[in-house]
Amino acid sequence: MPAIHPTAIVADGAELGPDVRIGPYCTLGPEVRLGDGVELISHVVVAGRTEIGARTRIFPFATVGLPPQDQKYAGEPSRLVVGARNIIREHVTMHPGTASGGMVTRIGDDGLFMVGCHVAHDCAIGDHVILVNNATMGGHVQIDDYAILGGLSAVHQFVRIGAHSMVGGASAVGADVIPYGLVTGNRALLNGLNIIGLKRRAFERDTIHTLRGAYRLLFAPEGSFEERLADVTEMFGNCDPVMDIVNFVRRSSQRGICQPSPDGEQ
Repeated sequence: MPAIHPTAIVADGAELGPDVRIGPYCTLGPEVRLGDGVELISHVVVAGRTEIGARTRIFPFATVGLPPQDQKYAGEPSRLVVGARNIIREHVTMHPGTASGGMVTRIGDDGLFMVGCHVAHDCAIGDHVILVNNATMGGHVQIDDYAILGGLSAVHQFVRIGAHSMVGGASAVGADVIPYGLVTGNRALLNGLNIIGLKRRAFERDTIHTLRGAYRLLFAPEGSFEERLADVTEMFGNCDPVMDIVNFVRRSSQRGICQPSPDGEQ
């Protein structure tokens, strides 16, 4: 049975799974759905057509599912879907989608959203993503599995952040970040590969060495980018992580690819 503090307000129609815990002064709207074991610590607002996956924990003063900050939003019945086992810390804001973006903001499983992070409308976030304090995303941003956004970083609308990549603290990202990439600065530049992250996730030494070789070839000064992309595909096509980068680059994008500094890999 759900455990609901007497000061909490749970609207008629809200669906609560088994073992849900709702702390003091929380507010839930009538179209909210909480999975098994979800915990709202206190002073949490969950509104709109919002689904929260099992065993997610939400900390005080987070607001989840309130209308998006988009002047085109006209009250359409868009949704916010949050996966399982996420940790959503204090003052985090997450907004539902809009008609221009597919009507849903979707967050995967096992994420960590630290104090003050903002997930805007129509974003798509993968599994095991970490957003450090006050990381901010514009609308329609895509963040793939295991990516990390450093504190105070900001991501422009429609940017894609590839899997296993790292955005340095206080960086402003205006172009797509390749999988396994490391970007820093304002505006952010590609600063090599996320080697520390790859080692922490037990990527083999040979795989990391191959990724380094592919990276150097792809962002070498000689030839056109398309020519270098073809060369990387031919030389490293049997390495799945390299092909993750190639396929990421080949997919259409509104923002282009974040490039290294003129000095090359750091």
